[in-house]
Amino acid sequence: MFYNIFKKSKPEKVEKQSKIIIDNREKNSLVIANLIERKALIEFKQLEIADYIIGQTAIERKTYSDFISSMINKRIFQQLEEIKKFPSYFLIIEGQYSGENKNLEKASKGLILSIVTSYKIPIIFTKDEEETAEILILLAKKQEKEIALRPSRSLRSLEEQKQFILEGFPGIGPKTAKKLLEKYKTIKNIFLAEEKELIEFLGEKYNKFKEIINS
Repeated sequence: MFYNIFKKSKPEKVEKQSKIIIDNREKNSLVIANLIERKALIEFKQLEIADYIIGQTAIERKTYSDFISSMINKRIFQQLEEIKKFPSYFLIIEGQYSGENKNLEKASKGLILSIVTSYKIPIIFTKDEEETAEILILLAKKQEKEIALRPSRSLRSLEEQKQFILEGFPGIGPKTAKKLLEKYKTIKNIFLAEEKELIEFLGEKYNKFKEIINS
């Protein structure tokens, strides 16, 4: 079979996705090679918390052997507390236990239960680096283009504070909040706006918005 190397092909369509921020210490991981192969949008940084950050989600990744090691030296407990500083978070455990120490295997399973029940941290199990990369890319594609300010604890500008207030209403996300502020400038003006105009922004969710304002 012969291929025409001069034939112009259409550029491959790349789906919109959020940037995957990767800790510098993950550079040697095969996860990175898989992300690059799948044309993921990535950036390396020196992260103080987590191995990966996507939007407002912190992800701690460990191979099962890393998980065992961090359990023994108790590093895992500090890492779990740190990722909980983010609005959302989860732990990826890659691979399976391959050792022969049954007591160590039993202890690791007990810790997994503790992480889910006591620490309230979700765990995603992947079989290898390729599947881990798939999970990260899937999350990047599902992230909103605009990052919500609602979970933020420190709001600097007046505009951020106004957006924060609006995002507290059901059905109003960051995009809608910004559009409302661009049109009406102040929260007071939004509350005083004509019903017809607000319905254009909020649709079916306007009734709930109106109910909260008038309550």
